Amino acid sequence: MMKDLADYFSAEKQESLLFIAAGLVAIGVAIWLWSNGHRLRYMAIPLVSIALVHQVVGTTDYLRTDSQVQALAAQSQTVPAQFKQDELSRMDTVMKNFKTYKAIEIAVLIVGVCLIVFLQRFDAAAGVGAGLVLQAAFTLALDMFAEARGQDYIRALTEFAT
Repeated sequence: MMKDLADYFSAEKQESLLFIAAGLVAIGVAIWLWSNGHRLRYMAIPLVSIALVHQVVGTTDYLRTDSQVQALAAQSQTVPAQFKQDELSRMDTVMKNFKTYKAIEIAVLIVGVCLIVFLQRFDAAAGVGAGLVLQAAFTLALDMFAEARGQDYIRALTEFAT
């Protein structure tokens, strides 16, 4: 179980760093688009807005993971039945949240595509739409990987003998 625990949270930390890095890149691209007066400069609005969310989520997850792993590892050794019950309950919530996140990300993706398709002649709409599509697609892809990792971790927890 310790290997499954370590693998799951290690991948979570790696994904957190990816969110942080992608957020910084998005902010850099937004600054470049805006400062150059590019036709799609309005991409900066969703790029920065969602990048800030990525920064907060990525940093928070990254900073709390090591202490969370230590606490869970200790709990799994001292009270394994409680560890299993608590982690399965927590992961149930995590997995339910992924359904909500995916619905939001797909809705944002659709809004972005609609802005591009139906209002492309307006620079602001096309830019906002492109930014929404990029950020929603990126976030959706990472959340799908995280959800798959979560399912693997739940399987390991379920098989964990207490």
